[in-house]
Amino acid sequence: MSAATAYNQANPFTPIFGKVPAYMAGRQFVIDEMIQAFEGAGSDPNLCSIFVGARGTGKTALLTYLGYRAQQSGWIVADTTASAGMLDDILQRVKESASHLIPAEQSRKATGIGIASLGSIPWENVSSSANWRTKMNAIFKQLEETQTGIAITVDEIDASLPEMVELVTTYQHFVREGKKVSLLMAGLPYRVSALLSGKSTSFLRRAARHNLGSIPNYEVIEAFRLTVEDGGKQIDDDALELACEAVDGFPFMFQLVGYRSWNASRQSANITAAHVRQGVKVAQEEFEDRVLEATCAELSKGDMLFLRAMNSDGPTSRADVMARTGKKSSWVSTYKKRLLEAGVIDEPETGAFKFALPGMAEYLTRGCSIAY
Repeated sequence: MSAATAYNQANPFTPIFGKVPAYMAGRQFVIDEMIQAFEGAGSDPNLCSIFVGARGTGKTALLTYLGYRAQQSGWIVADTTASAGMLDDILQRVKESASHLIPAEQSRKATGIGIASLGSIPWENVSSSANWRTKMNAIFKQLEETQTGIAITVDEIDASLPEMVELVTTYQHFVREGKKVSLLMAGLPYRVSALLSGKSTSFLRRAARHNLGSIPNYEVIEAFRLTVEDGGKQIDDDALELACEAVDGFPFMFQLVGYRSWNASRQSANITAAHVRQGVKVAQEEFEDRVLEATCAELSKGDMLFLRAMNSDGPTSRADVMARTGKKSSWVSTYKKRLLEAGVIDEPETGAFKFALPGMAEYLTRGCSIAY
């Protein structure tokens, strides 16, 4: 490959929130489980799933990909984000996705319209003033004869939104009524906890919960190499090791390091360790701005005190946190729980804490920009 040809190769890495990467490293087990659910008879517990993780763990990308796989399995898919007007958005997305099965007229359901190889569906008038559940039930009824299910995906779940609560409680009715329906949701750990603790949404504790943790190093290396090669370049083994170390098992950092290392290689057909070092420097700065700063902005003064008491080069014991903060064991337990739920720290063994976000220790050492 000539230098000019290499220069013209499109960058195969995707450091954009929600963009589906070329390889979903570390998520194959979850994907296989969900595909099995979509292709099953409709009673698989994974049809109601919650994907939990800190910023940058690939929640949105995974949700997008699963919506695509559901569609491939014959489901009508409605993708939305938790926000005001989300119920109407779901209704419109369902109608849009099912336009080949549902007639365009909104004021009535068709009568005796034949659909090739799917049979005919009788239609009846539907009042425009009906509530969301009634309007959705009308669509479910229209899809019954085709045995087509509806999969709803919700990103950035927020228990404080009345429409979020209404969606979840109505979904429970859909299930009880035997509708072919799936609800896939993704959110930050503390927002998921808030939803699960709600009085009218507590039944979601029985939903399948998928915690999106770090990716094993061997999968990072393999996916990184394949992404580079599919893009039309090669990468040295020592460059791969450096990239893996910087990624530290974090999906968004994977894309940032890959994107910047690829750009650093410019007209070269091969990515070297020097290119990766250059790419990592830029990627780390971007990660701080786009992930670490946003994460710290949502933490309390107590959370930050706990984090600043942690070691930068290895696990920190409960005793160390108590000694450095001057706080009691009960205080450590409270903030440990908060930070675990936020996806900021891990507890690999009881009473030993480490940072869950790559670069967080260094970011705090230099002094984060959040003032308290």
